[in-house]
Amino acid sequence: MGKGMRLLALWGFVLLGLGGTGTPAWADGAPVGSDVAVAQTLGERELTVTVRRTDGAPAPLQVDIINHVGSPLGTLRLSAVPAGARATSTATIDLGIGPSSALLRVDRFGYWELEIDDGSHTARIPFSVPERVVPAWERAVYGGFVAAGIFLIGGLVLAARGGKLVLVPAAGLVAALSVAVTAALLSPTIPAKSTQDNARPPVNLAVTADNPTTGSPVTLALSVTDGATGRPVDDIVLHHGALIHLAIVGPTGNLAHVHPVRTAPGDYRAQFTPTEPGRYVMAAEVARVGGGTQQVRADITVTGDAVPLSKATPGTVTVGPLVAGDPATLTADFTGKDDLQPWLGMRGHLIVVGPLPTQDVWAHVHAMTTATAGTQPDETVAAYPAKVSFTFTFPRPGRYLAWFQAERDFAILTIPTTLDVEAQP
Repeated sequence: MGKGMRLLALWGFVLLGLGGTGTPAWADGAPVGSDVAVAQTLGERELTVTVRRTDGAPAPLQVDIINHVGSPLGTLRLSAVPAGARATSTATIDLGIGPSSALLRVDRFGYWELEIDDGSHTARIPFSVPERVVPAWERAVYGGFVAAGIFLIGGLVLAARGGKLVLVPAAGLVAALSVAVTAALLSPTIPAKSTQDNARPPVNLAVTADNPTTGSPVTLALSVTDGATGRPVDDIVLHHGALIHLAIVGPTGNLAHVHPVRTAPGDYRAQFTPTEPGRYVMAAEVARVGGGTQQVRADITVTGDAVPLSKATPGTVTVGPLVAGDPATLTADFTGKDDLQPWLGMRGHLIVVGPLPTQDVWAHVHAMTTATAGTQPDETVAAYPAKVSFTFTFPRPGRYLAWFQAERDFAILTIPTTLDVEAQP
């Protein structure tokens, strides 16, 4: 074998070795697309809606919906609506308690809405069907290897005939491999293109309700506007499994934790049933693209007579010394088997309001789940301990209201309690 042939063979083995150790191509360092799981309080129903990721278009689109205990059964009509167009696919789901599924189709890339209609209420959940974008470094890697393969074949043909011309494809092979290997080695240091816009101003929240009365479902209309321009805000992103977390606290400390549905840009609706007359205060937790998380407050006044409360969730709460400014561990025991399910992506939730009577502090604390290989468990997993611990630092002394929440058998469990926090000695 001549010198040229040996050189080309050596580079051929290098090419094959490098090509065999390649990894799957990801956009911006992660798989293209992801599931969208969002809690929705649609009328009297508390739902978790999951839009499964889809690769490419046209393609099937799977939608899973979990209906929780206490929510009405019935039929939902689902529609896939591309931005600026009419629905291209529809399906129906007959709700039981627990999970149900439907299959839609998407026929183009870009922004979409999943429309959910129960005949009286409508929710519009934004999602996207992303088109695969190949970064420049990846094009250089694959282009370099393709070019190297062409030079290799040409060099082998010339080497079989003999002569110095074999050095030309050999040089091309070396150059192509140099480009490919250099791009591959440098790819971890090339920053991904940012998907975040510039920082956004805070939002303003206005809440209205039509003649709210005890014992009857009250529909809250939430108007979310930009604090600088006054225009409707339509860049709210999923935050801990919901577009908006709304905590509503009644005059004597009853809690409703609901998740308003999006009906139009900046326009949201939520429903709850008050049980006592008086002033209801609420805090909405939202996150904007590039703007971080913020909390905005509102209140409404309810008229009527007090109605009986539903039976409280059995359970106990254990806490250590509670001193303002010191981290505290608070453990809720949802008595029973170790079969809790994650809700809103968490093992448990803790809502804290106080100190009384001013209620200056509103906090939403989480007990995290354990994700495996980047996969977040959903509500079909029932394997978590009945005891759920939280860590929270009370900023001021005084009496606080607290509600510990978890999920079991698709029912949302709530343990209410009061906590007395001492001042620093």
